[in-house]
Amino acid sequence: MAAVQASSSSSDILASLNAQSRAGTSALVSTSEEVQNRFLKLLVTQLKNQDPLNPLDNAAVTTQISQINTVTGIERLNATLETLLSTYNDGQAVQAAALIGKSVLVRGSGLVLANGTASGGVNLAEPVDDVTLTILGAGGSVLQSQRLGARDAGSFAFSWDGKTAAGSDAPPGSYGFTVDAVRGGEKVAAETLQIGTVSALVREKSGFQLDLGGLGRVDFGKVQQIL
Repeated sequence: MAAVQASSSSSDILASLNAQSRAGTSALVSTSEEVQNRFLKLLVTQLKNQDPLNPLDNAAVTTQISQINTVTGIERLNATLETLLSTYNDGQAVQAAALIGKSVLVRGSGLVLANGTASGGVNLAEPVDDVTLTILGAGGSVLQSQRLGARDAGSFAFSWDGKTAAGSDAPPGSYGFTVDAVRGGEKVAAETLQIGTVSALVREKSGFQLDLGGLGRVDFGKVQQIL
């Protein structure tokens, strides 16, 4: 025979096909079209030069073709996913850029009192009958407690007028707060949220982050509410 000796068996040819397929799968250095062309060229050459007394098995050839289709199919799927991810990231960038200069609610328990007012937020796991807000001063001392009433599930913002329980004005500065939520006498999970102003948009490997100045950076996806 011209390219394959008569003594070559179909198993030898199939082993060569398997090696070629595995190389294309692991290296992924060529496009799916190049991998297909290389595979088909090798297959046609081997079919033309096969031993008539020991031909390639049809089922084995079908398996090889299925394998190469799987490899090229995965490459095409990856390319499609990369395109979708790029489109998603571009859309996320536009949305995040629109937040610059705006206030957002993110996880945290800080309050900044300025001009006689401070604002924060609460995120509720489910509807509640009442929410109690407690304002904390230095060392965790309680300055004031107030009831915010019944609330639906989700996030909402509140404001503090800077007054202490005694009715005096608290000095401007940073404070903390806690919240307790109940429904039917039982506690409900409540997460404290603090307000930050978006000053810049930062692109990281994991996605976009919002620069909130003194509050640091937070992932765009962690914004609970835009005010």
